[in-house]
Amino acid sequence: MGTVRYPSYRDSGLPWVPEIPEGWQVLRNGRLFAHRVQTGFPDLPILEVSLRTGVRVRDMENLKRKQVMSQKEKYKRAAKGDIAYNMMRMWQGALGAAPVDGLVSPAYVVASPFPEVNSAYFSYLFRTAAYMREVNKFSRGIVSDRNRLYWDEFKQMPSLLPPRVEQDQIVAYLRVQDAHIARFIKAKRDLISLLNEQKLRIIDHAVMRGLDTSVALKPSGIEWLGDIPEHWDISRLGSCIKTSRAGIWGSEPSERNLADQLICVRVADFDMERLAVDIGKLTVRAVTPSDRSGRLLCPGDILLEKSGGGDKTPVGRVVAFTLDEASVCSNFVARLVPNTQIVRPAFLLTLMNHLHARRIVIPYIKQTTGIQNLDSMAYFKLGVALPSLDEQDKIVYALEEQCKSLNDAINRAKDEIKLIHEYRDRLIADIVTGQIDVRDWVPGPDDVVAEEDLAALGGDEDIEADGGEDDGEE
Repeated sequence: MGTVRYPSYRDSGLPWVPEIPEGWQVLRNGRLFAHRVQTGFPDLPILEVSLRTGVRVRDMENLKRKQVMSQKEKYKRAAKGDIAYNMMRMWQGALGAAPVDGLVSPAYVVASPFPEVNSAYFSYLFRTAAYMREVNKFSRGIVSDRNRLYWDEFKQMPSLLPPRVEQDQIVAYLRVQDAHIARFIKAKRDLISLLNEQKLRIIDHAVMRGLDTSVALKPSGIEWLGDIPEHWDISRLGSCIKTSRAGIWGSEPSERNLADQLICVRVADFDMERLAVDIGKLTVRAVTPSDRSGRLLCPGDILLEKSGGGDKTPVGRVVAFTLDEASVCSNFVARLVPNTQIVRPAFLLTLMNHLHARRIVIPYIKQTTGIQNLDSMAYFKLGVALPSLDEQDKIVYALEEQCKSLNDAINRAKDEIKLIHEYRDRLIADIVTGQIDVRDWVPGPDDVVAEEDLAALGGDEDIEADGGEDDGEE
């Protein structure tokens, strides 16, 4: 379907969408929704929200989502079709229409639609970039990152109201486009998984057998390793580490360039594509001189994720620290100083990420109240095989060369996913604001929508499970 404009437009009076189709209205949300505040329904399912796909029933079997629900009677009921939004994160898209009757955190506002409202249309509208900027203007709080959009402000916000039949048509069209886009994304993610598995097989052989396929082997006596080159040494993971020290909590994030401020590297700052710290995400915290003593990070250190995680991303990931600025790590991270007498930092980084990728780390993880904690003392007793330092250098170099084409293909697929997400965001914004007319669209035989397909639009990284009052540390 080509891009078609409506026959005529009028001024909307809104800076974020200057013109709207004739026949559309601009009404405040209080004219479109009623405030639902109902508690005391502990038997209803718990709902969670994806920043891209809206509200869904939480999978309570997923360890990453598993939490102790000790006060479910205080959770708010959201009836099927209600809009539920997180007061603190609506500006990021933490909202959606409830697919069934369910419960949301007390940190959520529940808006019940009036009959002229298709809440799915507003779920699309409210997640557009322009509308989320308006949310920031109407939110209030002591500091900007603690701003909340309360019902009293939400109901004053102006929104667009197409005729109900047009709302329904827009939702039907966008759901079909979402299904096509989701299938594209799933295909790209499947390709990425295959490429990553191919990389793992290459790394498997390198860290367990070396580069020479003709070398004689000997039993390692270690279950996960099997036979190893006869000239390699058996060691313990802990022997490869000269120093291991936990991070610190520090203060709330604050401004840089103050005397007591230090960069505090968090798990959220791990760039697992480069196995390094993502300098674009770093925060700064006040750290006292006594706390920073012996904790300053040095280039060559390895940072270990020791707490957090989930069933799909267990703790135990490691990245290299390469920054020159004075830094510490958060209390969910441990600083490891490699024992360079027996191991190169780059080889240790490769080895430990291999242990994580092959889930060899799993038996050393303890689960408490939804948080994973790595039993470092037990984990460091794990047996490993080490070639000479020179052979380690050769292995690291060879892996860089052998994996380069695979990494390039993975990055291309990720770029394509990013581009299709950007296309989707632009398409939604144009259609829900009336810049594209889809009233004459008729679904074709391939325009099939399956809920399981739509799940591919989001990912674990964009789930806001409980809407709690955390500070986002990890």
